[in-house]
Amino acid sequence: MDQTKETPKPETKKHKLRNDLILIAALVVVLVLAGLAFWLLRGEGDSVIVEVNGNLYGTYSLAKDQTVEIRTGEGGTELNLLVIKDGKAFVESATCPGGDCTRHNPISREGESIVCLPHKVVITVKLVGGEGEKPIPDAVT
Repeated sequence: MDQTKETPKPETKKHKLRNDLILIAALVVVLVLAGLAFWLLRGEGDSVIVEVNGNLYGTYSLAKDQTVEIRTGEGGTELNLLVIKDGKAFVESATCPGGDCTRHNPISREGESIVCLPHKVVITVKLVGGEGEKPIPDAVT
């Protein structure tokens, strides 16, 4: 028996590389389109939920212009000033060292959030009064 090993032709290697690149490009396009669709199809929220250290601090309507003082820390010494105006929420000022939360764009779409790590504050937009709102069960029985 002749046991000569066939080496792939250079054309075959080029063909495989081209097919791999086409597959990778197609996957990237699909992921970008899926992400874009998710971002565009997200609905507007109607409320912001404020949590401090994992506990509910308050729920505020995006329909009502208001300013909310979020006091945290011992004796309420740490302050984040949440402003709700024209259906959007943003942190106008904060006493935290970095102040990153004050530079965040205003939020209004469901699922968007602003986080202040030093004060352990999370502000999230939700659709609280929506007709499709249903509780998620903890377990199936």
